[in-house]
Amino acid sequence: MSDAAPARSSLAVLRGLAPFLRPYRWRVIAAGVALLVASIATLAIPVAFRQLIDVGFAARTLQSEVTAGGRHVDAWFLGLFAVASVLALGTAVRFYFVSWLGERVTADLRSAVYSRVLRQDPIFFESLRGGEVVSRLTADTTLIQTLVGTSVSMGLRNFLLFIGGLVMLLATSARLASLIVGLLFVVIVPILLFGRRVRKLSRASQDRIADSSALAGETLSAIQIVQAYAREAFEAARFRASAEEAFQAAVRRTRARSILTALAIVLVFGAIVFVLWLGAQAVLQGRMSAGELTQFILYAAIVAGSVGALSEVMGDVQRAAGAAERLLELLAAQPHIVGPDAARMALRPAQAAAPVTGRQAGAAVSFDAVNFHYPSRPAEPALVDLNLSVEPGQTIALVGPSGAGKTTVFSLLLRFYDPQSGSIRLDGVDLRDFEPTALRERIGLVSQDSVVFSADVMENIRYGRLEASDDEVRAAAAAAHADEFIDRLPQGYQTYVGERGVRLSGGQRQRIAIARALLKNPPLLLLDEATSALDAQSEQAVQLALEQAMRGRTTLVIAHRLATITGADRIVVFERGRLVDTGTHAELVARGGLYARLAAMQFTQ
Repeated sequence: MSDAAPARSSLAVLRGLAPFLRPYRWRVIAAGVALLVASIATLAIPVAFRQLIDVGFAARTLQSEVTAGGRHVDAWFLGLFAVASVLALGTAVRFYFVSWLGERVTADLRSAVYSRVLRQDPIFFESLRGGEVVSRLTADTTLIQTLVGTSVSMGLRNFLLFIGGLVMLLATSARLASLIVGLLFVVIVPILLFGRRVRKLSRASQDRIADSSALAGETLSAIQIVQAYAREAFEAARFRASAEEAFQAAVRRTRARSILTALAIVLVFGAIVFVLWLGAQAVLQGRMSAGELTQFILYAAIVAGSVGALSEVMGDVQRAAGAAERLLELLAAQPHIVGPDAARMALRPAQAAAPVTGRQAGAAVSFDAVNFHYPSRPAEPALVDLNLSVEPGQTIALVGPSGAGKTTVFSLLLRFYDPQSGSIRLDGVDLRDFEPTALRERIGLVSQDSVVFSADVMENIRYGRLEASDDEVRAAAAAAHADEFIDRLPQGYQTYVGERGVRLSGGQRQRIAIARALLKNPPLLLLDEATSALDAQSEQAVQLALEQAMRGRTTLVIAHRLATITGADRIVVFERGRLVDTGTHAELVARGGLYARLAAMQFTQ
């Protein structure tokens, strides 16, 4: 790989951020103009100093010359003040626009990444923890903000000063400038070589930070289990070890950046000092004026300072390139579950794309020779040759031991995964012909682990249908028998429930989740142990509400407590991914088999 390859690679990565800057091109142009004005003002300062020395101070042998020199000094000092004013204005405008761009691009990037992550299917999250996504949304985007809002501006400014300074050095003394240019090309090669290592270490450092964030997020989300098992010290030690790894990676990155900066400054200033020594000899020999040497020294200082700043900016760029790489990976991620392709689009029925409006009749569901295994466990079949038909309005209970395939049925209906073979149809339409969001609008889910967001009760229930009125929310809560406890909360429906609903009991969270599903009013309702977190009294009340809600819609119920599903139209028994029996409660008990054994264990206790 060539020496310049790492720089090209970094720039190629950062070019991926161009779409986020394009909408604000006029602000970019304004910042560029201000940057150019400030750079020109900076490059004008050494010329003023040369005139002060050669015109204002040097020619003072006669009184008239002293008077003229004084007038020249006054004029050049006024000129210096004017240049400084222009420099101040250009710098202020540049700072405002690049800071605005940094904040704006960061916000847009975070939104784009988060939006893309939300559209990923479960396969994506099997290999990437939620905490790592959060780290990329915070730590990595902060690096991008620094890059866009500070480093790029500094880099361009110092690049302009470097080029302008070299041009002015050549104009001041072509011989000395040629020596500096030659020496700079010699010293830049090791700087570029070392920059490759800085980028690699920057990516590794960001990965370790993401690991720490993921570990912390995972632990805090299960804080009650951690405390119940008295594992606070253990988890603190785990996080300490992870933080130490992140620290060591950061130290390696910082050490490399420090060496890069020191190397750049020593080599560049060493070359410039040598050339300036030659310039001093030229002044002593009368081949150069004192003003010219002063101008040359100032431009040499500008060139040296710009190279030193560019080396630091290069470190920021390398680090931001690592962060951008990680963010662009998320932006480039494509979900495995997508809408129909062009060929299927032309053939799909209209109801596959039609939105859900108003009260829906029950949906017809069919599984035809469905075989499925999870992508992470290809050797373990989750469903084997499943054939199942559900008529509109029926209530079907799925029972069987843990791991028998019941929850997999729900995951396939929600199209979190597609089966490896066979087909699943909703109202006669293959699920692959639905847009995933259009399909899921037709399905309501109440999971065993009832999810409640850190908002008030009203907004948690309204999550089922965002446009629902307050009265509709209250009606759904009443149907789920949730209004009984909501009215007793400190602020009623406006009560904040805390993160993950920590201020509510398990039964209260479950009833809010049921109310949310009822508010959505879908044609197909999926209940995964929907009453598992309720006490006997609450379970009876919610069971009555669910029975009322099931009328007129198709309902699939996963139940381990068989007493809750004895009234189902049909009970489907699963074992090791296979449908082994089906019938009513009475029919299955009479036939014997797995269901009869499960019923005997529960009903005789």
